[in-house]
Amino acid sequence: MNVYLLVKLVHVIAVVVFMGNIFTGLFWMHIANKTRNLSIIHHTMGGIILSDRYFTVPGVLVIVAGGIWAAIEGELPLLRTGWIFWSLLLFSISGIVFGWKLAPLQKRIVTLSNSTALSDAEWAKYDQLLKSWHVWGFIAVAAPFMAMVMMVLKWPTTSIF
Repeated sequence: MNVYLLVKLVHVIAVVVFMGNIFTGLFWMHIANKTRNLSIIHHTMGGIILSDRYFTVPGVLVIVAGGIWAAIEGELPLLRTGWIFWSLLLFSISGIVFGWKLAPLQKRIVTLSNSTALSDAEWAKYDQLLKSWHVWGFIAVAAPFMAMVMMVLKWPTTSIF
């Protein structure tokens, strides 16, 4: 088996784990929020934070390293191959949104939900935090999803360089 195919396989597996982890977290948070049970919400968001630490962040490292290595092995210029360039840009946007907006929101949600009861004002604050988490989360999920589509379709073929 040649190195290119092996590295590409590792890259694709990392993408599957990364995307699966993100969508699973969204699913479980939706279920937890519907209960309006603080202990379930707290436990779920805590689990999402842990899964980000053990699956999402390492997945990013493997995706980027594997993708760059595969491109080098396949003799594909990173900045002049449109679908690689634009995917790297989208993946970077996702990472910036995660670090700048989502991770702090997740910490605030887990802190707020670490209670036995919330006042109406605190529930309103929680709802606002969750709404922001959904908005920024959509961006953080849509960007790597679009990157995945571009990689599979190998589109666009041109970049700005």
